[in-house]
Amino acid sequence: MFKIGDKIVYPMHGAGVIESIEDKEILGERRSYYVLRIPMGEMKVMVPISNVESVGLRKIIGVEEVGEVFGVLQQKDSPMSGNWNRRYRSNMEKIKSGNVYELAEVVRNLAARDKEKGLSTGEKKMLDNARQILLSELVLVKGEQEDDIKELLQKYLA
Repeated sequence: MFKIGDKIVYPMHGAGVIESIEDKEILGERRSYYVLRIPMGEMKVMVPISNVESVGLRKIIGVEEVGEVFGVLQQKDSPMSGNWNRRYRSNMEKIKSGNVYELAEVVRNLAARDKEKGLSTGEKKMLDNARQILLSELVLVKGEQEDDIKELLQKYLA
């Protein structure tokens, strides 16, 4: 169970901070919710505490793991299916997993493919979303400005 002030990652939305824990009645059902503030995009999200595992909520990585994430970004891109649909589904599963290393892999592979062959509109959107989720976590972990982390990401992807 998380507590107020914990920095967490909501896999499809990014990293944020638990601002409060509230009881709400929605559709006649009373439940407890984590209220998350996700700084990137100034979003507030309510996650039922009972759904934490199914949505993949987790604590952000530690500072010591940031180097590993950048290491993944620097590795040679892994082979991806030539079939757009399979590639999209595989990447979406990795993003939904909430695993920061798989997320970094998606960012790395799509960024490399974008340089080589270009991306479809759907994959461009996926790359932007994955990059934003990764960026949001790194900003919270390192406690630095978004623009500084963005630059650092670009450097590692170059």
